[in-house]
Amino acid sequence: MAEKGRKIATVTLVVDDYERALAFYCGCLGFQCLSDVDLGEGKRWVRVAPAAHAGAALLLAKAEGGQQAAAIGHQTGGRVGFFLETDDFARDHAAFLAAGVTFREPPRHEAYGSVAVFEDLYGNLWDLIQPK
Repeated sequence: MAEKGRKIATVTLVVDDYERALAFYCGCLGFQCLSDVDLGEGKRWVRVAPAAHAGAALLLAKAEGGQQAAAIGHQTGGRVGFFLETDDFARDHAAFLAAGVTFREPPRHEAYGSVAVFEDLYGNLWDLIQPK
């Protein structure tokens, strides 16, 4: 039974460097930086999302130690782990290509919508998708 008032608000994405990650997510993908708070000792609370109230945000968490560093780019074991929905697939696909985003495949049209797999700065796989 679903509880009212509950949602997945934030998902952690392990990164190597805050500024590099912000440049990609906010620069190339056009996300908004929702928060960037200094927590001391080199840690920050950095949240980004496609828009301020557009579902879950990403918490960009700088890797600490070898185990976390090894997870960068492999957080979902090579599967598409992130799904970015759009209301205009052609617009966003063209903008991402112009920004240097790497697509793993050409756009395709499935029963559920238009989709293409792209990779982020670290090699994590994303679907850019416009649902039907």
